[in-house]
Amino acid sequence: MKKNNTPSTGSTWTGMVPVDDTALAVTDTGGTGVPVVYLNGQFATQGYWRRVIAELGPGWRHITYDERARGKSKRSADYSFEAAVRDVDAVLAARGVDRALVVGWSYGAFVGAHWAHRNPSRAVGAVLVEGAQPYDWLDEAMEARIRKLFRRMGWFLPLLRPTGLAPRMNARQMADTNIELGRRARERELAPVLDGITVPVRYVVASGASLGSKGDEQERIRAALDAVTVRNPHIRISAKVVSNHDAILKKDFAAIAEAVREAAALDGGGS
Repeated sequence: MKKNNTPSTGSTWTGMVPVDDTALAVTDTGGTGVPVVYLNGQFATQGYWRRVIAELGPGWRHITYDERARGKSKRSADYSFEAAVRDVDAVLAARGVDRALVVGWSYGAFVGAHWAHRNPSRAVGAVLVEGAQPYDWLDEAMEARIRKLFRRMGWFLPLLRPTGLAPRMNARQMADTNIELGRRARERELAPVLDGITVPVRYVVASGASLGSKGDEQERIRAALDAVTVRNPHIRISAKVVSNHDAILKKDFAAIAEAVREAAALDGGGS
């Protein structure tokens, strides 16, 4: 595997990266190791990755950031999925990184899949954790259910924001991003993206339910990956772990770190 030749001081940098009408809180450990950029769950922050980063250790260059209005990042007028994909490029450009391995959980897995598909020469590979599974789970009833859920949550969100446990978005904005993700997850939307990826991709999938899912709904979504791995030899399931969707970064960080090693070992150097 070719090493990234971007100069780095080897010391951790933390700061704000201006993008469009906002600024993103970014942390870059520096060093000469393979750059790994971590893409968060929909309303999560960069701190969720600390166990994975510790498991991988200092031989890698770890780049984390808070998405718009999450964590320490600033508000924006644009919380669209396309803005989230563009922000990956903005962060890498700001840190002088040409090629990186993307690791995404939940919402971040969708972002990582799209970025790897669009940037085959810049992607070392991708590790997709409990997300980016093509399945038509959004219909009119589900959309109404999502909007109702976030309306109900609206009254206590301001109480959580000072703690960093909730984004600085209103209930409508949060529902909109969730619904847009459901549309992106549809078979006709996501399958062509996954089929077109030409870099190593490793999935780590959980067991059991996730917040908001019912019955075996989550397992049916995960099963959609079987057809993806048949069609695209670059994509494999690295591990199916016992924890659920929401606890996977906390409990199965070792499996995620191993998937990162697997994907990086298969890097063809962008050729």
